[in-house]
Amino acid sequence: MRILVTGGAGFIGSHYVRCLLEGRYPGYEGADVTVLDKLTYAGSRSTLPMDDPRLTFVRGDICDRGLLMDLLPGHDAVVHFAAESHVDRSITDPEVFVRTNVLGTQTLMDCCLHRGIERILHVSTDEVYGSIDQGTWAEDAPLSPSSQYSASKAASDLVVLAYHRTHGLPVCITRCSNNYGPYQFPEKIIPLFVTNLLSGTGVPLYGDGLVSRQWVHVDDHCRGLSLVLSKGRVGEVYHVGEGVELTNVALTERLLDLCGAGWERVRRVADRKGHDRRYSLDSRKARTELGHEDRIPFDEGLAETVRWYRENRAWWEPLRPDLAGAVSA
Repeated sequence: MRILVTGGAGFIGSHYVRCLLEGRYPGYEGADVTVLDKLTYAGSRSTLPMDDPRLTFVRGDICDRGLLMDLLPGHDAVVHFAAESHVDRSITDPEVFVRTNVLGTQTLMDCCLHRGIERILHVSTDEVYGSIDQGTWAEDAPLSPSSQYSASKAASDLVVLAYHRTHGLPVCITRCSNNYGPYQFPEKIIPLFVTNLLSGTGVPLYGDGLVSRQWVHVDDHCRGLSLVLSKGRVGEVYHVGEGVELTNVALTERLLDLCGAGWERVRRVADRKGHDRRYSLDSRKARTELGHEDRIPFDEGLAETVRWYRENRAWWEPLRPDLAGAVSA
């Protein structure tokens, strides 16, 4: 079996690839993996076991139709992570988000159709629903995105579903809440705050700090993706992982404690434009149909993540100059 993973040099994609090559996903032991990645600022070969004989790395753009048509034959499945994903960047530079997330997804789906790919997993986000004051979203909740990032991901979801409904393309879509773990580019809130604190600088907290998010360890997310790829019903959307819901203030308190720092290191900054107050996913469908459960307790996973950044400064320190003026994700 051969699997093509787009965006496989990014945070979540590379974790999935590493686990796949380690034989951790039932039914995919021994699978060969092709990673297609443009290697933008957030992607790096350093996140991948480049010397693994079952890994083939191709640097390229999912908008490149000719490349995809040449690359896809021989692959049994496609797992599509490739996307621009940082909300703040989408506010200041929306064009690249529409190009990559919408046009790139459309190009990939069309090439998969023409090359007869048998199984396709499109990885999306909870942000496509917008904000919810109370309760949780089921998979059939209306899409109401707030940012250019979430709007481009919602559009890509609809493109994927349209290819299924029009052509019978064998797709599934997953939506997950905020991920955390090792190798996350330090512009998102957890690695940004941790690397700031480890570097002796302050951390920027948006607004009143009371926006609320669910947090899922990247390993729990990727296990869920493997289950959807192998057992998910074609044409369906699955929420993968519920995690722990925290306000940014509560998350900041935990990070300060783990880094041995106090609140004097926190500086309040103006809130993000159009900042969604709360996300919340109902993941019963993936639990009941696929048997997926989160396994990593948040406090344990967060402590291990902080430990990883403390012990791997050589990985993230070269990335810090790119983050001048960065604020929480």
